[in-house]
Amino acid sequence: MKSKFIKILAIVGVIVVLNVLASFVFFRLDLTEEKRYSISDATKTLLGNLDKEILIKVYLGGTELPGGFERLKRAVNETLDEFQVYGGSRIDYRLIDPSAENDTKKREEFYAELMKKGMEPTRVIDNKNGRQVENIVFPYASVSYEGKEVPVLLLKGTEGRTAQEKLNQSYENVEYELANAIRKLTLKEKKKIGLLAEFTKLKPVSFADLITSLQERYDLFIIDAKQSPTFQGLDALILPKPDFPVDDSTKYKIDQYVMNGGRALFFVDGLKVDSVGLQGTYAQPLELNLTDLFFKYGVRINSNIVKDGASSAAIPMVVGNMGDKPNIQPIPYRFFPVINNFGKSLITNNLDLIFCRYVASIDTVQAAGVNKTPLLMTTPYTKVLNAPALVTYNEAHTETQQDDYNGGIKTIAYLLEGKFESLYKNRLLPSDPNYASFKAESVPTKMLVCSDGDLIVNDLSPKTGNPLPLGFDKTTQHVFGNKDFVLNAIDYMIDENGVIQARGKEIKLRPLDKLRTRDERTKWQIINIALPLGIVILFGIILFMLRKRKFAY
Repeated sequence: MKSKFIKILAIVGVIVVLNVLASFVFFRLDLTEEKRYSISDATKTLLGNLDKEILIKVYLGGTELPGGFERLKRAVNETLDEFQVYGGSRIDYRLIDPSAENDTKKREEFYAELMKKGMEPTRVIDNKNGRQVENIVFPYASVSYEGKEVPVLLLKGTEGRTAQEKLNQSYENVEYELANAIRKLTLKEKKKIGLLAEFTKLKPVSFADLITSLQERYDLFIIDAKQSPTFQGLDALILPKPDFPVDDSTKYKIDQYVMNGGRALFFVDGLKVDSVGLQGTYAQPLELNLTDLFFKYGVRINSNIVKDGASSAAIPMVVGNMGDKPNIQPIPYRFFPVINNFGKSLITNNLDLIFCRYVASIDTVQAAGVNKTPLLMTTPYTKVLNAPALVTYNEAHTETQQDDYNGGIKTIAYLLEGKFESLYKNRLLPSDPNYASFKAESVPTKMLVCSDGDLIVNDLSPKTGNPLPLGFDKTTQHVFGNKDFVLNAIDYMIDENGVIQARGKEIKLRPLDKLRTRDERTKWQIINIALPLGIVILFGIILFMLRKRKFAY
């Protein structure tokens, strides 16, 4: 009896000691293959450095969310639980059901308040008790800090994917979207971005959405190349859709900026396309004085236009008459590729389709020490037109012939990483004023080269003249992922170990085998229902027999 008491006392003592140790030693163990319950080190650091409370409101409350939205809600809850572990009392989150209010007027007012903040509802048709029911869902959260609030869209997936795949992409993006919103609100010191806009004929309003988005995250400077002796001090430099040749002095400054570790993003057209009519125009070579620079860094933008016969945007065209009025219908226009083929990169992971206009192909050339990652690629069904290339709107009326569109996959954007060699190596004399500060080889750095200048250009409203969202297609009313692509690229290039790492999360879909579930339904029902019950009953019988034998004597 005494020995049994000592054993119990020892067990209690061990439990107490383990609990005391657990209060000093913190660890969490995620046994899932894709680490779905873990957050990135960058997010942990962000949360650990919070100085004031962050309030997160998630508008996916309620007990009867339709379809896969319940799974998205669980993903948000799991992520925010992890946020609380590392952010402590500085993270407070609440689940709100926008449809909980029984009073119709108050509910509609709450809907209007959310929409005023930029949260547009999603209407979902769900089957309930054999009937179709329309549900209004707000797949949003709002993050508040020091009186500032930003909305966070939680439902973000690639167009053309199934509903299940879109929801899975949204699940993968939850950590990044929430952490990025927190970073945006709590950022104390902003990185510096330079926009080298003096070589484009477009006015700033054509880059308005990009400029506004950059100013939310960074200190943005419009650079005057002639007045700036150097571009040093900038964390990234953007050359947006140049129409005029870059002078030699500016080219040298760009080269030395890169040699000193600067990050550069080039959005450059391959051909010059002026206004296009039904009869068309000839696209001419565009001389920008950058060919030798790009070649030295490892890529070449070709003087051509790539037509994509399998994935392109539509333009409104007159296809006939309806009575006495023209019949206008959206017709695929192969000069406007829609990119849905992405390279493996944090920049493009779970990215929506990219809307392009008059793109050129990019080839890679030998450049020692430079790693080249393709980011944006066409479908295999392409046709390449070399300069001078006839561009016409009437082309949209023609059929896509597979024999003509056999050019294969063409890359239109590359990420270049590594040590670059200067274009001016062995070209400067000791007597040159720049010789003392000249660098012939760069430190490790990054560069983005894209052969579509229009990718970062926003359209203007024909009625008001106000800028439309970047990537907005007036024909389909869909906002493509152009802005996300640019912002992701900048994030990766100037802070690759930051919150952008959260975009690397990948949750695998593991759908059931439909044929096996149909043909082996009964067997698996027995295995999942009858077998566990049988094991419990067998265990009970064995325990009963042992107890009976023990107390029989």
